[in-house]
Amino acid sequence: MTSLRPITSEDVRWEPQGRRHAGRALPKYGTYHPAVPASIADVALDLPPSVLAGAEAASREIARFDAELGGEIAPFASVLLRSESAASSQIENLTASARQIGEAELPGGKAKQNAAMVVANTAAMQAAVALSDTVDADAIRAMHRALMINDPRHTPGEFRTEPVWIGSGATPIGATFVGPRHELIPGAISDLIAFTRRDDMLALPQIAVSHAQFETIHPFTDGNGRTGRALVQAMLRNKGLTRQVTVPVSAGLLADTDAYFAALTSYRDGDAAPIVDSFSSATVRAIANGRQLIADLREIRESWNGVITARSDSAVWKVADLLTRRPVVNAVLVAQELGIESTNAHRYLNPLTKAGILIETTNGPRNRVWRSPDVLVALDAFAERAGRRG
Repeated sequence: MTSLRPITSEDVRWEPQGRRHAGRALPKYGTYHPAVPASIADVALDLPPSVLAGAEAASREIARFDAELGGEIAPFASVLLRSESAASSQIENLTASARQIGEAELPGGKAKQNAAMVVANTAAMQAAVALSDTVDADAIRAMHRALMINDPRHTPGEFRTEPVWIGSGATPIGATFVGPRHELIPGAISDLIAFTRRDDMLALPQIAVSHAQFETIHPFTDGNGRTGRALVQAMLRNKGLTRQVTVPVSAGLLADTDAYFAALTSYRDGDAAPIVDSFSSATVRAIANGRQLIADLREIRESWNGVITARSDSAVWKVADLLTRRPVVNAVLVAQELGIESTNAHRYLNPLTKAGILIETTNGPRNRVWRSPDVLVALDAFAERAGRRG
């Protein structure tokens, strides 16, 4: 076993290359300094007792939260996953309201750009959970493919073959951070996967370090942050910390993104304690926020029982249940969920509209859309709490 070492860097001559740089008037000369990530396959995590205690406490909270929802997972699993996707996107300054995201998810719906990107992030999270039995390079590429499928400029599902950097400059010269040369990516990913498969350490510190190492490798031309946080969800499931729900860790990280990014920098300097501590604190915050969201949704759903006048065997009740996880619907979506003809969906939507549970609007030509303002308010409140530092 070896101790975690700081990253080093190389001196590389800058020459514009790759499809994204073709035809652009960029500086032809200069030196940049891509990172050389340290191997972590056999690293020994030497963490302060207080950091380990925080990780243990956060792990217990995850298990408790997962168990709390075990009997009623169907309504809330998808809500929590979508909330995590939205928060992860917001870390990258991709913001959208719950209504915009709901409209973007509709079959045939008209989507705003940011909302469409959040929906793609949800697909990446779903892929992460589905592939969690085997976390490997193929799974990571599949998460990225789901995330970037509508942006072929960034070669969805393929590791990059050109430089990538963090900073506002048009070249990597003087950038805040430059990812490793692309030739190093396959080996670095293999080293990362070897670390994720170890079973001789606490799971949450292992997940936090795996995430930080992934962000250091920066294997894609875009979407590294969102893919890296999808990897967190895959590992939470793979390590058995979660069995049924998505813990919205990104919603906890969002409360203090400066600390999160500073922790990644500290990790690259050879100190894993801040990123582990950041994940532990984020987890506790996120679970508290998630519990509040679930309580709000339960209260909303119960309040509808007093205003719905349909027969007990009517599909209207099924639509009401659907709204707690899909608060924006159209006839096609309702038909898909209930297994009915779309022409019959209105007979179940109209009673909810008359009861004030739904508001009808349109989303593009001739596309009637219904939304539940109560549920959308609860989801937006979750997002607001996630972004509030405290």
